Amino acid sequence: MNERQLMWLVKGALVVSLLAGLMFPDIPGVAGKGWPERCAGYPLSALLVPFVWRLRGRPSHYPYLGDALLVTPFVLDLLGNLANLFDTLSWFDDVLHFTNWIFLVSALMLFVAASGLAYWNLVLLGTGFGALAIVLWEALEWVIQELGTTGLQLTYDDTVGDLVLSTAGGFLGAVVTARLLAHRT
Repeated sequence: MNERQLMWLVKGALVVSLLAGLMFPDIPGVAGKGWPERCAGYPLSALLVPFVWRLRGRPSHYPYLGDALLVTPFVLDLLGNLANLFDTLSWFDDVLHFTNWIFLVSALMLFVAASGLAYWNLVLLGTGFGALAIVLWEALEWVIQELGTTGLQLTYDDTVGDLVLSTAGGFLGAVVTARLLAHRT
């Protein structure tokens, strides 16, 4: 499978997962989990890269792998909810936070790879992006819960754990991707 096919597979999985939640709103992993908000926000992840790429005047070949990596965390979150893994496996949320931030930061690293930044600058940029992204994510979850979504079960311990695990995953994603990029040149 090439990068373009991978991107379309991931984006197709995003659409199918969102539609599945709309078609079966009463299954345990979907009911009360803010599915309408996910349907409004998650497609933005699939539109962001094409929008920016076109806005920049299509400066190079399309970044299929970066696009796929950016959308993957949203697909994994949806699949975890559809399979009710967040409520049935106590560790699933933790593993997903760590793993998803590897994908998010790796996507960013691929987007800025041509900037010519030194290895440690790339690592720090990726780690900082990952940390900022999880703070924004947790703030958005809090807002959605305050608006009346009841199934999120957010606690202080969960939020702090998510901040630590996501930042650690982002750091790992930054280190691994920066090393891979250094070996490509």
